Amino acid sequence: MTQAVKARQFYDLHVPGTPLVLYNIWDAGSAKAIAEAGAKAIATGSWSVAAAHGYQDGQKIPIELLLQITARIVATSDLPVTVDFEGGYAEAPDEVAANVSRMIGTGAVGINFEDQIVGGAGFHSLDAQSKRIAAIRQAAEESDIPFFINARTDLFLKERDRSAHGGLVSEATERAGAYAEAGASGFFIPGLVAPELIGAICEATSLPVNAMMMDGAPSIDKLASLGVGRISYGPRPYFTAMADLADRFTKAAGGS
Repeated sequence: MTQAVKARQFYDLHVPGTPLVLYNIWDAGSAKAIAEAGAKAIATGSWSVAAAHGYQDGQKIPIELLLQITARIVATSDLPVTVDFEGGYAEAPDEVAANVSRMIGTGAVGINFEDQIVGGAGFHSLDAQSKRIAAIRQAAEESDIPFFINARTDLFLKERDRSAHGGLVSEATERAGAYAEAGASGFFIPGLVAPELIGAICEATSLPVNAMMMDGAPSIDKLASLGVGRISYGPRPYFTAMADLADRFTKAAGGS
């Protein structure tokens, strides 16, 4: 199966109301495990990939190593692979596009691309982030791959007071509209768990909305009923796997 075919297949899996469920992985071994368990696509989580290789999140893992890891994941399975690419490892649109072109070269068919300033404070302005997304879309078109740009807004994740999330919906939907116009394929809203607010964003954008499972989040069935098109788990699978590993070691070492 060619990369372009896998990319189109990945697009088709995003159906509002019948969401694609992605259980985020961190290396070729974990990718192979969920593929054999019946996954429809493979998605990395930036925190998990970094931690699994001895780095902190926030683009601390070198891009060269990330590209190598991605290539190995792609080689492990025939499933479409999307990568959490954080802020694209650059600020300027042309530099971001160049890095995404390299990611496309690994065989990946999509990325998460966030609007927070990685390593800094605050967010890229709506105009600046839209230009960055447009540059990525142009790079993807030049590669002739229908690349899935999952435009992530960090508005809700950065605001720890969930009672304040309702006041951010207007800005979030404005960003969704601008990102869609710039060439985004999906809209990712990590940190938002209030059903009525998730539903409002789903109604306000033409893009398939990606919700993240976390404490307090609605069930998969509830998210589907709200019109969500994609559900991901972020670093939770890694946390669970590492806790299980430590527990099994403790029992083995203790002779239990």
